[in-house]
Amino acid sequence: MSEPGAARPEGTTVHASGGADTIVAERLAARGESLAHSTMPRERGALARLGAGIRRHKMASFGAAIVVLVALSAIFAPWLSPHDPLEQDVLLRLATPSAEFPLGNDSFGRDILSRILWGGRVSLYVSTAAVGIAIVIGGALGILAGYIGGKFDRIVMAAMDVLLSFPTLVMGLLVVAMLGPTVGNLILAITLTAVAPFARIARAPTLTVKERDFIEAGRALGFSNLRLMAVHILPNVLDDILVMAALWLATAIRTEASLSFIGLGVRPPTATWGGMIREGFENILDSPWLAILPSLAILIVMLGLNMIGDGLRDTSDPRLRHE
Repeated sequence: MSEPGAARPEGTTVHASGGADTIVAERLAARGESLAHSTMPRERGALARLGAGIRRHKMASFGAAIVVLVALSAIFAPWLSPHDPLEQDVLLRLATPSAEFPLGNDSFGRDILSRILWGGRVSLYVSTAAVGIAIVIGGALGILAGYIGGKFDRIVMAAMDVLLSFPTLVMGLLVVAMLGPTVGNLILAITLTAVAPFARIARAPTLTVKERDFIEAGRALGFSNLRLMAVHILPNVLDDILVMAALWLATAIRTEASLSFIGLGVRPPTATWGGMIREGFENILDSPWLAILPSLAILIVMLGLNMIGDGLRDTSDPRLRHE
């Protein structure tokens, strides 16, 4: 009980029917509101914090530079390509590198450099779209499962376990073989392989975050479940999702190349890195660079993405982060 002349905290109201319990509840709510708002700057700064961490992390910065360079070369392929990637010239069949064709020509006389640049557009578009969709679907399912819990959690995680039981390439083979080798089906195939890992990585921290004081305070203030998940829980699991995204983007590029290599990717003559490797293997003894050059392009991108993933991991891990 408070003293008769004691000043009450601003915003509290004494109701005759509530008495001391009402005062206590309102003070807890006021304290909860303060706790909830105190977390917001950190939540909003999640992406900025990771970006600053990458800039401080030399290996991650180098990896980001590689990925940006490759992405820009793919985006501006129509202006950077010295020749039409589909133009054939039988007189230049398996020609060695020259001043006009810096990386040589393939078995149809097409410029390899131009095809590598254009092939990056397909590979990066398919992998980025697939991972982006997987982040949205898998992240939402993981946060919902962790927040709601109970039977819904068990059903969702059981479904994710079923997806995880299929190897990435096998799942891609099943989907593309049934639906046909198109860009949309490739994205769908890779998305199905990536949804389960993102759901798992989003669910684990949600189980911990939902028990925090500021979440309980939000409930006391009447915040909706959607607001709690989107505004207060999502920013706290975003670090882990972004680390997984960088690593899975590399996996998606490898999966797309593997499907194209076995003939289940985008149909020829469209240039793709996996398709170029497949065509190059037909002449691996006479012109090994036909398969080596697109393989190096895949290797460089995957190396850069793994560097970014390592940097994001170091930045998001409190034990490895140096403020």
